[in-house]
Amino acid sequence: MSELKRISPQAIPRATQKAERYRLLNQSWATESICLDILEIDPGNQPVLVMLLLAITDQFDGETGELARRSREVLGRLTDPYQRAYYAGIIAERLAHAQLGSSAMHAEAIAAATLRSAMTSFEEAERLRQPGNDDAILRWNTCQRTLDRMRRLEVAEERYEPSFGE
Repeated sequence: MSELKRISPQAIPRATQKAERYRLLNQSWATESICLDILEIDPGNQPVLVMLLLAITDQFDGETGELARRSREVLGRLTDPYQRAYYAGIIAERLAHAQLGSSAMHAEAIAAATLRSAMTSFEEAERLRQPGNDDAILRWNTCQRTLDRMRRLEVAEERYEPSFGE
């Protein structure tokens, strides 16, 4: 296997813009690759670490174990306590939605627990936030609404008992 080529430090701003564009185009795998190239040159680049974390979680679907592990590794590299709490919530929330889409046994119960974990992280981020930054509250409310919808669907399914032979 060939070794990867390194980008120059001067290319970081342009590469960052390109990574953002690929993410907007739903090509998170390309965003992830560019972020890794940037981080080879500038390992502490916090905005790029956040973009990498988001690009990895954009790829959550049925099989999320390795992706969740990698996103948590990136989370550990964030230096700001607010961002660590907020993005821990983002990881858990996105993981919960992937769990909801899976066919695994007890997926809804697992997803509900994961959503509650996300809400705990968002509450921590809310405590650490700067005035005027209610992003964590918005995400917490989204999680709560998802849990409410899940409960309503569960109740509706319990009420619906098909009668056969009528």
